[in-house]
Amino acid sequence: MAFTSNTGQTRSSLADINITPLVDVVLVLLVIFMITAPVLQSGIEVSVPKTRTVKEITEQRQVLTIDRDQQVFLGDKPVNIHDLAQLLLKPGADPSQQVIYLRADERVPFGAFASVMDAVKQAGITKISIVTQPLDTKGRAAGGQ
Repeated sequence: MAFTSNTGQTRSSLADINITPLVDVVLVLLVIFMITAPVLQSGIEVSVPKTRTVKEITEQRQVLTIDRDQQVFLGDKPVNIHDLAQLLLKPGADPSQQVIYLRADERVPFGAFASVMDAVKQAGITKISIVTQPLDTKGRAAGGQ
């Protein structure tokens, strides 16, 4: 874009955009999201059982959690087990194609675990994955989930 000054000379405007501050801000935001994402994924502290075979969770799915006090959470929100079937149903989605990850503390009695499984099946969801921790080669529990 050109313009004329008072003396009659034609000058062009400086149209270069300095993107260095933009890149700095984007990198800082990226680091913040990388640090906070794992914390937000599992906000409820649960000591899951340890097994030899563990499948890595690669997709974003609904997570049901049963803590040591037998409270049930859908994501990070506490839910009543009697309302669980209605809360799991997504409008317009086929329940037989939904996948639920179930995290249960290893001290939870089997009766509470079975009640949650029954509520999930009442919603028509049959694909349920149980979240566990891997064992290392010496039989001790490895860190992480």
